[in-house]
Amino acid sequence: MAELAAARADETDADTVNREPSIARKAIGWWQRQGWIECDPTIGIERRPAPPDRTKALAENQIAALWRHDVALREKTQWTMLYESAARADEVLCLNVEDLYPQDKRGRITAQGGATEWVHWQSGTAQLLPRLIARRTRGPLFLTDRKAPAGTPTLDVCPETGRARLSYRRAEEIFEENTRLLANPLASPDDIEDLEGWTLHRLRRSALTHDAEDGTSVRSLERYARPGVDSVARHVAERDPAARRRR
Repeated sequence: MAELAAARADETDADTVNREPSIARKAIGWWQRQGWIECDPTIGIERRPAPPDRTKALAENQIAALWRHDVALREKTQWTMLYESAARADEVLCLNVEDLYPQDKRGRITAQGGATEWVHWQSGTAQLLPRLIARRTRGPLFLTDRKAPAGTPTLDVCPETGRARLSYRRAEEIFEENTRLLANPLASPDDIEDLEGWTLHRLRRSALTHDAEDGTSVRSLERYARPGVDSVARHVAERDPAARRRR
């Protein structure tokens, strides 16, 4: 099987090469449960490097499909904030409840070196946040579903619920798993485990691209040109779909 996988790698793309052992492992797992075989002959066959496309922006109709997707409140709030703010995923996941300024639609994070950075959002996030926060007054904004394991840093544990801060790795996994059929609209739901979804970075890239298509790009320059916090907030507010509808 290793020789077969190596030969296939010379003939086709990495995604296909990776998909075939994945399909085989499903059958092997069932055979093992039946007691027909004991070992897994695919052990030792490693996935071929197939880096996801982290630069291509999602089309606006893809973003619209994402908002219609039925997911938990935590994910809906996180994804909406990522798109509306064009912030990096690790920045959004670092937000704490006590550092939010809902009336100004912004949140404060501390970057490396102690510098204060601001994350700005729009009406979509503003409507979801109160439900996500509920009655909490402090601690990580985005939490795991379970209690924090022993040894979790105090700053990453909600003092009111005992749950841990959602990690980037887990947030990425959830997003990728939930967008597999959106990324592959012609695929069958039966093949979902063999598909690849979108990455969180593409939400940021999409927001910046749509910004530029509208003729504005202040958020893409925020780390370099250092526009004032009020300028960025005004820019994000002007692009708010709710504000456009009112106008």
